[in-house]
Amino acid sequence: MNVRKYIFVIVSTLAALYACNNDDDNGGGGIAPLPDRTEQAAEDDAALVSYLKTHFYNYESFDNPPADFDYSIVIDTIAGDNSDKTPLMDQVETRVINFVDVDQNLYVLKEREGVGQKATIADSTFVLYEGQLLTGDVFDNAVTPVYFDLPGIISGTGQFTGVVEGFRQGIAGFGQASDITVSDVDGSIEFSNDYGIGAVFMPSGLAYYTDNGPGIIGSFDPIVFTFKLIQVNETDHDNDFFSSISEDLNGNNNLYDDDTDGDGFPNYLEADDDGDGTLTRDEITVNDINMDGIITPNEITLYDDDGDGISNHLDSDDTDPKND
Repeated sequence: MNVRKYIFVIVSTLAALYACNNDDDNGGGGIAPLPDRTEQAAEDDAALVSYLKTHFYNYESFDNPPADFDYSIVIDTIAGDNSDKTPLMDQVETRVINFVDVDQNLYVLKEREGVGQKATIADSTFVLYEGQLLTGDVFDNAVTPVYFDLPGIISGTGQFTGVVEGFRQGIAGFGQASDITVSDVDGSIEFSNDYGIGAVFMPSGLAYYTDNGPGIIGSFDPIVFTFKLIQVNETDHDNDFFSSISEDLNGNNNLYDDDTDGDGFPNYLEADDDGDGTLTRDEITVNDINMDGIITPNEITLYDDDGDGISNHLDSDDTDPKND
C-alpha cells in the first residue's frame, strides 16, 4: 500500500532511509538531480497553505452526526453553497518536522483525539486511512483496518519497510479506541466509537520525495492522508526489553539517528546496542512485569560497572558486563 515507503538498503548503512537518495547536488550518472530540499519545501508549503485556505471538511457532521454517519473526514472546496465554511487553515495545527536537515511544515487536523493509548512514532498502529492528492484524486485507501509498523524493520533480504515520515509524525499523539475486543473464533476486532480521527497534510519532502511517485502521485506532490486510529501496540522491535520509543536516546522523535555502536543499524533494531558482543537484554535486569505484560522503565535495573556514567548496555568498554 502506498502509505508504506519501501527502501532497499545495503546492510552496512541506513543512510538510504534517512537521506532518501542524497542526489540533490549531482546527476548520478545521467539521472536528473533532485531539486534542493529547502526550495522544494517552500514550494510545497505554499501549495499546502493555498489548499488549506480554500478547502474545508465536514466538521458539521461531526458536531451533529446523523444516524448513518461513518465518522470519515470528507474534504471539499469552499465555493458556492459552501462559501461560508470554515477553512482547514483555521483548524489545523502546524508541526515543524526536521527531516534530512530541512525544517518542513506538517499540518495536522485533529478532529477527535481518541481516548485510549496514544500512538508514538515507534508504534504499530491499526488504522483505516485514505490517501489523496491536493486535486482530490485518491491514490490509496483501506476500507478495513490494517496494521502499520510506523518506523519499519529490515528484512533478511535487506528490504526496509516503514511509512512515510509525514504519516508517522502526523498520527503520533492520537489515541486508540477505549474498548477493543478480538474474537477467539475468527480473530475479528470490534471496537468502541471513540478512536482517534484526523488528517495530515504533508509536503513531498515528508512523503514521496521523487520525480516518479507511486501510482498517480506525480513529481514532488504534496499529499493528504485521512485516518482513523483503532488500536496502538507498543513495540520492542529488537526484543531487548527496551520499548522502541525509549531507544530515541536524544529525544528528537527520530529513531534512525540513535546508533550507539555506529554500525549503520539504529538502536531500536539492534539487539546489541553497544556492539560489545553481549546482548542488550543481558546487560540489564528486568524486574517484575506489570499485568499488561509491558515493561516500563522503572521495571528495568541498569548497571554501570566502570562508573563512567554510561549504562553497560550502551558502553562497549564496560569492565564487567552484568549477565543474568
